[in-house]
Amino acid sequence: MVLFLLAGLAAICPGQPPGPELLRLDKSAGAMGSTFSVALYGFDRVKMEAAADAALEEARRLDEMLSNYRPESEWSQVNREAGGRPVKVSAELFGLLAAAVEYSRESQGAFDISDGRRPKVWGFYQGSRHLPHRAEWEAALTRVGYRHIQLDSAAGTVRFDRPGVELDPGGIGKGYAVDRMAEVLRRYGVETALVAGSDSSIYAMGAPLAEPRGWPVEIKDPWNRDRAAAKVFLKDESLSTSGSYEKFFRAEGRTYAHIMDPRTGYPARASVAVSVIARRTIDSEVWTKPYFVNGRQWAAKHKPKEFRVFFCEDRTDQPCAWLQ
Repeated sequence: MVLFLLAGLAAICPGQPPGPELLRLDKSAGAMGSTFSVALYGFDRVKMEAAADAALEEARRLDEMLSNYRPESEWSQVNREAGGRPVKVSAELFGLLAAAVEYSRESQGAFDISDGRRPKVWGFYQGSRHLPHRAEWEAALTRVGYRHIQLDSAAGTVRFDRPGVELDPGGIGKGYAVDRMAEVLRRYGVETALVAGSDSSIYAMGAPLAEPRGWPVEIKDPWNRDRAAAKVFLKDESLSTSGSYEKFFRAEGRTYAHIMDPRTGYPARASVAVSVIARRTIDSEVWTKPYFVNGRQWAAKHKPKEFRVFFCEDRTDQPCAWLQ
């Protein structure tokens, strides 16, 4: 994993008067094809257990709504039926799809929620990983484009203007789930916690008592995973990373990775890893993809001032660096 949480945070600072013992609780569960985890501090283990369980249950609830692997999920129903008729969806899913379409527009299509078919023709879903036949690739290309998604806010429906369009939750669902889990923890009174989705998207609430700067996190060097390329302290903010080393294959002397440029249908090649720090995890997760696809110069020009972006180009003579 790109992100590695530094271990060994002290529970109580030396020199403080005796008081209730500060406890740490770690729990995890599988959802969305990933492992979601929570680490939280508190003084009441019973309440901490209840908070952690509720947060992980929220991840499982969202898996049932957003999974494109579950035939019964709302997301799968939209993919199956919206090409032929308007599909009524929950207010929550409608809001998420509306946000995804807006992200797609703002990124000039470098992030595209409708890019569900093309990773499949490259074999990145089932693990076969192969060069697609030209006819297969061209057919998938005609079915990609967020402009094919028609949202009716008054009716609460989703419709595609052509059959065969397929939405992919992979670039937004995990970040949304992490944010929702953090909201659950807050409702239970938790003030200091770390929520992670497969360690590639995390949200830090507050700061551990022994480290007031925030939760210390290392961003791994994509060229040498045994060392850190950068170290950050997160406090009430998120960090997400996308890297081409996560899923890839070699064919005909070239390397093809799973992060696609939705506009061309081919794996993006300008970057090897991009990390984004933002206030919300849905933002940090989504925006790693357009920055990765469009490259360093586009990212530097288009990123909001409050974002911090750590960029690793696909060239060994250009060190990883924070964008200015």
